[in-house]
Amino acid sequence: MLLTELLGLPVLADDGERVGFVTDVRLVLDGPVGGVLARPRLYGLVVSPRSRSSFLGYERTAASSPRLVNTVLRWRHRGTVLLLWSAVAAVTADAVRLAPGHRRYDPAL
Repeated sequence: MLLTELLGLPVLADDGERVGFVTDVRLVLDGPVGGVLARPRLYGLVVSPRSRSSFLGYERTAASSPRLVNTVLRWRHRGTVLLLWSAVAAVTADAVRLAPGHRRYDPAL
């Protein structure tokens, strides 16, 4: 699976309720060493309840300018959550389905 296949997919809770759309992914470099760096591993999905577009890096707590862009993007993505990859029960061509009892985390870096 390519990461671009995940972007924009709707995310559904175990009861079928729509959580939002995948707008970004989080990777960690803790896999086996492959060359100079460790291989990346998918850690989680950033899910926005209203938008399929990206945060453009403004989810970082230190990113705040230009101020107008920061304000608009933070407003547009209010309610965005980070869902751990371990909470994903299934990925189909139509949606990402979450396992029962999943937790939602703050997406800020």
